[in-house]
Amino acid sequence: MPTASISAALSLLFPGAEIRAVSRLSGGASRETFSFQAGDRHFVLQSQRTGDARDMGVEIQTLRAAHQAGVPVAEVVASSLEETLLGQAFMVLSHIEGETIARKILRDDVFAGARTQVVTQCAQALAQLHAMPADVVPALVEVDQLAQQRQVFDAFDDPHPAFELAFHWLDAHRPAAARRCIVHGDFRLGNLMIGPEGLRAVLDWELAHIGDPLEDLGWLCVRAWRFGGRLPVAGMGEYDELIGAYQDALGVHIDPIDLLWWEVLGTLKWGIICMMQTQAHLSGVARSHELAAIGRRVCETEHDLFLALDGHW
Repeated sequence: MPTASISAALSLLFPGAEIRAVSRLSGGASRETFSFQAGDRHFVLQSQRTGDARDMGVEIQTLRAAHQAGVPVAEVVASSLEETLLGQAFMVLSHIEGETIARKILRDDVFAGARTQVVTQCAQALAQLHAMPADVVPALVEVDQLAQQRQVFDAFDDPHPAFELAFHWLDAHRPAAARRCIVHGDFRLGNLMIGPEGLRAVLDWELAHIGDPLEDLGWLCVRAWRFGGRLPVAGMGEYDELIGAYQDALGVHIDPIDLLWWEVLGTLKWGIICMMQTQAHLSGVARSHELAAIGRRVCETEHDLFLALDGHW
């Protein structure tokens, strides 16, 4: 969408305020993202891309509920599910300054102090999220992650014995039914806004659903999301740090083997996502050198599964 059209639409949302500095930001496949200023305030606009069938209203409700509960998130200052203003559903968020690029967070000197705090802060943010009533956003649905990944994998008809071994282990060691709560669904470096002091905001809530709280903690530990960092939790911390901070914040007990189960499932899930993205290129749905290259990461994920399960077969 041309920035002039966006400026005109935003003028209706912020009457009397000068709209300026409208610029496109990098974003995912489901959102178009722009930064802008209205008067002396800085905001972010996210609009839904054509073809994304998900209800953006659910994400907006979840963000508002999380903000009210004290989870570090940007505030939704305006939104609409109608297509009359921008041509698609959108939301306007308060702007939060910081860094999301994992390589910089893990290596740049300016984030040296943050690296000692982020794991604890992530545990505390997740505890705040998971303490929210599960029915505060009625439209969120429960997703059986293992069953979902089995269904997606089987649809490929592409044998991967390492993945089959992982499925077998996951089936045999599934933890007892845990409490159900709102989970973020993609809680990892890349979706966290970090400043020199640590975590500032949790981004990208379109995958939120009802599930086991350990799903979020396990996903944070997946080797792919360490981005080359040596330590197991987001490349910055130890398991004991994550578990201890979460237990202290929420007053619950976490069995490390249950956390491992979710890390293994997350690793398997990422491998299947790599297969999906590669297939999008090979099938011609989205021709992309990047998507094609991601196919090479499937074997990395198989290796990561063996590392995660070493000593636990």
